[in-house]
Amino acid sequence: MLQLVKLPLRFPLSLSPGLTPSKSLLLWLAAAQNWLSRSHQQIQVFGVALGLVILPVFVQAPLVRYFPWVSLAITPLWLWLGTALMKRPRWELWGDLTVGFGWIWLTGSLYWGWFRWEPVMHLPIEALGVPIAVLCLYKGCGRVGSYFFLGSLLGTAVTDLYINWMHLFPSWRQLMEVEPDVAPVVLQAAAVALETDVAACRAVMLAVFLLVATVIALVTSRQLAWWAFGGAVFSTLIVDGLFFLSAMLASVDHKLM
Repeated sequence: MLQLVKLPLRFPLSLSPGLTPSKSLLLWLAAAQNWLSRSHQQIQVFGVALGLVILPVFVQAPLVRYFPWVSLAITPLWLWLGTALMKRPRWELWGDLTVGFGWIWLTGSLYWGWFRWEPVMHLPIEALGVPIAVLCLYKGCGRVGSYFFLGSLLGTAVTDLYINWMHLFPSWRQLMEVEPDVAPVVLQAAAVALETDVAACRAVMLAVFLLVATVIALVTSRQLAWWAFGGAVFSTLIVDGLFFLSAMLASVDHKLM
């Protein structure tokens, strides 16, 4: 397993009597550049984890809607690829992350392929990989992929909590039943429920929670597993933001008609 020495980031917190603002700025920039150079791999893991959670939204979602068996059949390919990469020291990290992504792909294929009409089943099915992740952590293997999976699951739980909190499960069921060309109408109706102070307050609360969880994961540890966790959690904000934007645009289009 990859072991990294903790290298804290130190910035000049205040100006000393002989330190001009320009010199202080140069010190800050030098410290930031030094931190970026030391954190190259951490940033890579964060970015890849971010992309691997967002990817299914644009690739798996349309595939699983029309060809669920194809999406499900792709799962062994992800797991095989990840396992093969983990056997090579140079690619072990990315293989670990790929295996974690494979479990996310599997649970997503199962839910969105056959159970998407029932939102109550979403979180339980997405959590099917938890025993495997826990077992891997117990045995001390697959830490990056396991943390990545758990971070994605946490984001899913927060999203489902908000949808249930705003009583949008009926809209969810309706959205899953209609044809894609009718979806904007359903999104417009859902957007109405989100145009309230209560909805905004609850959204801010959960967004702050996700941001805090991300920051804690990145600041408290330089271990790659935590950066994978942070990337997966932070991706929830992006995905939810895209859905919220879609609902708002549908609402605007409806009002302009």
